Amino acid sequence: MGYSNAYSAYRETGVRTASQGKLIVMLYDEIIKQLNFALSYLLENDKLETQHIEQFSKHILKAKEIITELMVALDMEAGGDIAKNLMSLYIYFNQELLDVSINHSRSKTLFIHDMLLQLRDAWYTASASAGKSPAPTAFAGIDING
Repeated sequence: MGYSNAYSAYRETGVRTASQGKLIVMLYDEIIKQLNFALSYLLENDKLETQHIEQFSKHILKAKEIITELMVALDMEAGGDIAKNLMSLYIYFNQELLDVSINHSRSKTLFIHDMLLQLRDAWYTASASAGKSPAPTAFAGIDING
């Protein structure tokens, strides 16, 4: 088994054995990583070099797909106001990222990045403090294979 296969197996095991809260944190981590990649292609004047347009778009699209996965996983009945507020935020993030994919706004991307980082930290704290107890009921289930 090569290094790449071993690492993939290690990651898959980590995902399969993670708690629901940990999975949510992992999804946020991936969104933030994708936005960091996208930001690395954006110039200060909200321009993209021609050779980076496709990669930039792929990273923004991946971030949107993960946010959509978080939306689908929300349990609107059991999650109450928390789930409703998260849904509103996720809709907002996806709308703003659609705009970013068209207009390449660095400031808008940074704003979304920072908001997601705050949410990630909140989920991390909640997940860590919950220990082995069940994760918050805002999410019905997470499928990160998407």
